[in-house]
Amino acid sequence: QARLVESGGGLVQPGGSLRLSCAASGSTLDDYAIGWFRQAPGKGREGIACISPIDGSTYHVPSVKGRFTIARDNAKNTVYLEMNSLKPEDTAVYYCAASNYSGSYYWQTYEYHYWGQGTQVTVSS
Repeated sequence: QARLVESGGGLVQPGGSLRLSCAASGSTLDDYAIGWFRQAPGKGREGIACISPIDGSTYHVPSVKGRFTIARDNAKNTVYLEMNSLKPEDTAVYYCAASNYSGSYYWQTYEYHYWGQGTQVTVSS
């Protein structure tokens, strides 16, 4: 069973950058499809990036593609979300999640079995 802990959130100005970390214990992260989700106030939780356990392929939704990058460091058993050119609409609680399913990537919350506690990202001047 994977236990996930996110870190790296905070307050940043528009155009700034942050790197979120998702550290795992209890399991090896490269055994799972890992997704980053976010939930803005009053909105549902949306998947924004995934990394495959099969070959490390990455997937990003159009709203973050070119600005955010998901990556995995197997030696540290950690998945990162590098966020650049941040916008106020990126303000949300960000979660990482791990899926037991055997495919490459998933976008729905119900497809993930383990979740971190979330980290707040606020983009404001």
